[in-house]
Amino acid sequence: MPPRVVFLLPPTALIIVYTFYSAAGKRLIDQVDLKMITLLSVFRVPVEIVLLYLFLSGLLPESMTFEGRNFDRISGLSAPVIFWFAFKNGKINKKLLLVWNVVSFTLLIQVVATALISIPSPIQLQAFDKPAIGVVQFPFVWLPGIIVPIVAFTHLVSIQKLRKLLNN
Repeated sequence: MPPRVVFLLPPTALIIVYTFYSAAGKRLIDQVDLKMITLLSVFRVPVEIVLLYLFLSGLLPESMTFEGRNFDRISGLSAPVIFWFAFKNGKINKKLLLVWNVVSFTLLIQVVATALISIPSPIQLQAFDKPAIGVVQFPFVWLPGIIVPIVAFTHLVSIQKLRKLLNN
């Protein structure tokens, strides 16, 4: 039986793709507030605490925590600072916000890649002594199945909106 997360990823991926390519989705993206989705990254801090809890419970390799190679916490911790610098004086520092979103998206991809090669599966390449079984069990399956796609979506939306603003 494949990990349960496999059943969550295709629908969320399809929703994201549909949103970027449909007229209704493009209207939705145009209405998204850059300030709100920038601050939403603060949510990554409690997610990192959950990952640490899973590690301490023996359900996750250390490499997926902030004690290991997971630097995604930087995005969550820096979000309020970036928010302040990017939106102060009523103007948007588009370049700063674009760079932060690209870096934050890259950090997210890195931890997702670490998770993919740590989950017990035919593609498991690391963490054989302590595989990432926590994120494939309920309720933690919502992290890779729902939370990660939402975070990825917010960065993709921000990057698209900021590229449009910089080109105008």
